[in-house]
Amino acid sequence: MRIIDHPILGREPEGELISFTYDGKAYKGKRGEMIAAALLANNIRIHRYTSKLKEPRGVFCGIGQCTDCIMVVNGVPNVRTCITPLEDGMVIETQFGTGRRSDAGV
Repeated sequence: MRIIDHPILGREPEGELISFTYDGKAYKGKRGEMIAAALLANNIRIHRYTSKLKEPRGVFCGIGQCTDCIMVVNGVPNVRTCITPLEDGMVIETQFGTGRRSDAGV
């Protein structure tokens, strides 16, 4: 499942397949597509868990206006994955609270 035509971001990138990791597992995505789109194409829908209630969140607005899709990318928390292009070798992690699992006591 891949997003072909996004009303804001445009058509699917025709880029080459590149590798990235998500929570320690290897995946493929297209160079230049948004991280959230690459995750969705790999059937990954949960991006983070909330601080207080530990509830799962994923893509909501898809245009960078909310923070439901934030994740830890290359060690940096709070990256909005719906507007951040995928790059070869990226390390993407589920975000727990305001950062990594150990930061949220999960």
